[in-house]
Order: sequence, then structure tokens, then C-alpha cells
Amino acid sequence: MISIVDYGMGNLRSVEKGFASQGIEVRVTEDPGDIEGSSGLVLPGVGAFGDCVRNLRERSMTGPIKDFIASGRPFLGICLGFQVLFESSEEAPGEEGLGIFGGKVVRFCVAEKKLKVPHMGWNRVSAPEQTRILEGIPQQSWFYFVHSYHVVSDEPGADVLLSDYGGEFEAGVISGNLSAFQFHPEKSSDYGLMILRNFSKLCLEN
Repeated sequence: MISIVDYGMGNLRSVEKGFASQGIEVRVTEDPGDIEGSSGLVLPGVGAFGDCVRNLRERSMTGPIKDFIASGRPFLGICLGFQVLFESSEEAPGEEGLGIFGGKVVRFCVAEKKLKVPHMGWNRVSAPEQTRILEGIPQQSWFYFVHSYHVVSDEPGADVLLSDYGGEFEAGVISGNLSAFQFHPEKSSDYGLMILRNFSKLCLEN
């Protein structure tokens, strides 16, 4: 069973509906005990970094999520669920992320580059070759973004996806069976839904 983590905020229903539209059974859960028995885990998110990590701690989900990732089973992080995998964020000074990856989350340089923030809408993504989560998806495909902060990682060996908004930024990371994206697959039409299908296939193998 694929579990979607409910920590009191985020885009749970749209992610659930995205999977359901592909005939994939999932459960939305706020029970840390459900995480351990899952074949795949999804951490979605819309909102603030600090609220996210505090809610995960208060619901005793931090440890189970880290243990699940360490087990090597398929994990999918979406938007804020991508950002909180890193060590810290400028959005919430003093709050520690999950620390799965080295690096931090920073705000787009609005003044210097005259950017509109949040970065909202469709943008092209370049991706590493030969990754199963992206199987069947061409290079420079379009995906849907909504975010004001972006990741600056320090994780040698991970495959990094890139996009451009006033300069190149990291749009995702893939490391083993862990995949996490700044964009929203559930809102990204055919190629986004293909990611959900590919993720489900990985889960069936576990």
C-alpha cells in the first residue's frame, strides 16, 4: 500500500486524486504506524517549511519517515515535501529539516533579477538519464511549479533535475529509490501522472 503522509497541511487531496485517476490505490494517513507497513511513501506539501517540520515532529512522524527512507523502499517528496528533506531553510531560521540530504533552501533573488515570486506556472525541466521514476518522459518536458524558495543541495552522487527561473535552480533530486521534486506531478498533466504511475510500479516491486 502506498501511503500519503497527512501532517495537517499540504495538497493531500490533489495528490490522492492524481493517483486515483491512474487507478492506483493509496491511503492518506496521519498514523506513524502506517508508515512502517507501507510499500511506498509520499510526502506532499504546500505551505511553510517551519510549520511542516514542527507538525511532523508533533505527530511523531520524523523518525518513521527517516526509517522508511533508510529502508530503501520507494519514497516520493513533492514541493515542500522535497524541501524539508534538506538541512535548513531561510524561510524558517533555526528550524532543522529532516537532513536526508546536505544543503539548504533559499529564497529566489527577487530584487537582483526582478523576478515575480512565487514562481508559479509551467516550466521546462532537464533530468538525468536512465532513471526509472522518469521513464518515458522526454528531456525538457514541462511541469507545474508553485514556490518562493528553492533548494541549493550539497549531495555528491545524487541525480539532480534542473529548471530555470532567473537562473538555473534545482527542480528535484533522485537517489536510489528516493525521488523528490519541486514541481507538482499531480498537477503536471500527462508527464506528471506518468511519474505517479512509475512510482507505483517501483512500489509493486517491494
